[in-house]
Amino acid sequence: MQNIIQPGTVEKRICLIRGQKVILDCDLAAIYGVPTRRLNEQVKRNKDKFPEDFAFRLTQREVADLAAQTVKTVRPVMRSQFATAYKRNLRFPPYAFTEHGAVMAANVLNIK
Repeated sequence: MQNIIQPGTVEKRICLIRGQKVILDCDLAAIYGVPTRRLNEQVKRNKDKFPEDFAFRLTQREVADLAAQTVKTVRPVMRSQFATAYKRNLRFPPYAFTEHGAVMAANVLNIK
C-alpha cells in the first residue's frame, strides 16, 4: 500500500537558501520513505546527475542560520539544549535539493 502525502506537508519543509527554494535531504528522504543515508549514498554515486543547480551541500554558516530559524519557529528552547541536540547526529552538512534535484532524486531512488 502506498503512503499518501497530506496536503501542505511538502510546502512546510521548503526553505529559502541562496535565493532558491530547496528541501533538505532529511525532509526529502522522509517524504520518499527512505533513510537519509540511502538518499545521500545515491546522490554520491550519481554525482553527474546532480549539478550545483539541482543539489548542493550547505555551508556550516547556512546550517547554523537554518538551525536558528528552526528554533524560533518551532518553539522557544534553551540555546544550549538545542546546540547539543542538533549536533548529535550531524557529521556532514546536509544536501539541499531544488525542485529539479528532488525529481532527480526520485529517479535515482526508483520512486514511482
